Amino acid sequence: MGTATRRTAELAPPREPTPDPRTRLRRPRTRLRRPRTRLRRPRTRLRRPRTRLRRPRTRLRRPRTRLHGSRTPTRTRLLRALLALLIATAVIMPVSAAAASPQIPAPAPATLAAPTPATLESTYAAHRTNAEQASRMAEAHGDGSRAATERAMAAPTRQFLRFDGRGPGQAVEVFGDLLKAERVAVLVPGSDTSLDTYDRFHRAARALYDRTGTGTAVIAWLGYETPETISATVLTPTRADQAAPKLRTFIRDLRGLLPSTAHVTLVCHSYGSVVCGRAAAGLNGVQDIALIGSPGTGADSVAALHTSARIWAARGTDDWVGTVPHTRADFFGTTVGFGTDPISPAFGARVFPAGNAGHSDYFTPGSLSLEHLARITLGTTKEPAHA
Repeated sequence: MGTATRRTAELAPPREPTPDPRTRLRRPRTRLRRPRTRLRRPRTRLRRPRTRLRRPRTRLRRPRTRLHGSRTPTRTRLLRALLALLIATAVIMPVSAAAASPQIPAPAPATLAAPTPATLESTYAAHRTNAEQASRMAEAHGDGSRAATERAMAAPTRQFLRFDGRGPGQAVEVFGDLLKAERVAVLVPGSDTSLDTYDRFHRAARALYDRTGTGTAVIAWLGYETPETISATVLTPTRADQAAPKLRTFIRDLRGLLPSTAHVTLVCHSYGSVVCGRAAAGLNGVQDIALIGSPGTGADSVAALHTSARIWAARGTDDWVGTVPHTRADFFGTTVGFGTDPISPAFGARVFPAGNAGHSDYFTPGSLSLEHLARITLGTTKEPAHA
């Protein structure tokens, strides 16, 4: 029994396992994926049309300005722009500066007749007294710098043919003995020369006097109101026209003091050369006129100056005046500029070397320019070929 049962069990097929009722059908894990292919935006872009509207080429023309000198179109345009800028700047700056600069009180200058050999010393004394009075008034006004300058001018060794402490001031100082001098140089200054800057002018005249030695006199002639460098007046001959008759009168009175054989040379610096150019035709008794650092004389040539004096000219290589257009133009009835360059061949002056002098260096002791100015004053310079 037991053996038969065991065999039956071995022959019977195996039973399948009974499913567990807790077993649940699970969803298949395979998911449908979205296609990765994406629609792309077209790369073609609409471009703006390249055609642009152009401005009309027709331009308004400026009124024709009469120019004296170079007629090159480019040079003319640059000159007009430069002059317009300078005039516009000059009209504004001096007005504001004048409003900010108080007038320094000073006594009226001594009223004297033209000096003679007999009255020369009393003339010197009268102007020293006037300078002392002006110094005290400037001190009381609170201007110590002007007071110190005028106090120094009142020293017993100083010799003035004129002194006026009012406004910018004027002074005509003598170095040497006029009554015995056989050679006399008269220095005519340029812009920005006044009593407030007089020391610079004084040193220039003193340097020339020291170089020329005895028998020579040098006169620092600040006999007019010089223009300011940054101003409209420095571009026009207005101040020079006002100064020219004063210079002629001074030279005439000076000849009355000098020996009849005395040789007179004018040394005209910067804007002072415009003054000398305006006065040249009536400067009787002047044998030589030297123009240094000159922007022009207002004349186109030596012949146009109408003088018998020999005309000399020089400019240092470091002088900024060399970059200024040497021409002349009429703007609304006002002349701007001073014409032909005095050292150019077209002008016809006797050109002498000035080395590397800058605009304010012509009277530097030991300089080439001072050496030649001394030779012209003394009459020992060699006659150069005309420019």
